[in-house]
Amino acid sequence: MKLADTIRSIPDYPKPGIVFRDITTLLGDARAFRRAVDELVQPFAGLKIAKIAGIEARGFILGGAVAHQLSAGFVPVRKKGKLPRETVSVTYELEYGTDEIEVHKDAVTPGERVLLVDDLVATGGTAEGAVNLLTRLGAEVVAACFIVDLPDLGGADRIRRLGVPVRTLVSFPGH
Repeated sequence: MKLADTIRSIPDYPKPGIVFRDITTLLGDARAFRRAVDELVQPFAGLKIAKIAGIEARGFILGGAVAHQLSAGFVPVRKKGKLPRETVSVTYELEYGTDEIEVHKDAVTPGERVLLVDDLVATGGTAEGAVNLLTRLGAEVVAACFIVDLPDLGGADRIRRLGVPVRTLVSFPGH
């Protein structure tokens, strides 16, 4: 089974010229979902990862499964205004504008080894914001993991320039 074959491509979504890579079909296929989680986890087994930070929203699904497999805690990285206690936030650049993500102020402690997880890396703005937020709290971001990479948009390289290794499972040309 090729994981790429379980990912649905939707042309012209959310706007003309964009091909949206939809992992809900992968998530709905038990074998593909299990394989994707196993492949995300494999390089990090035994590395004493304390927390998995999952980026809203599909990163919650994958991050929860990865956290379970690595016996790690889970940290939700959320859009601004969604967390109930004291938070720290970071503003990051989007293709056209800015956005903000946050975590609870006590989500990680200095020195904790954290693995960042999301479904897809495109331009890397959200993941870069999450890495910056976690490191500001003192976490050691061990790596960032994604099922899908859109290498033509440069996001994985953007994360690597922060000194964070990147693991991806499937690569699609274009955007």
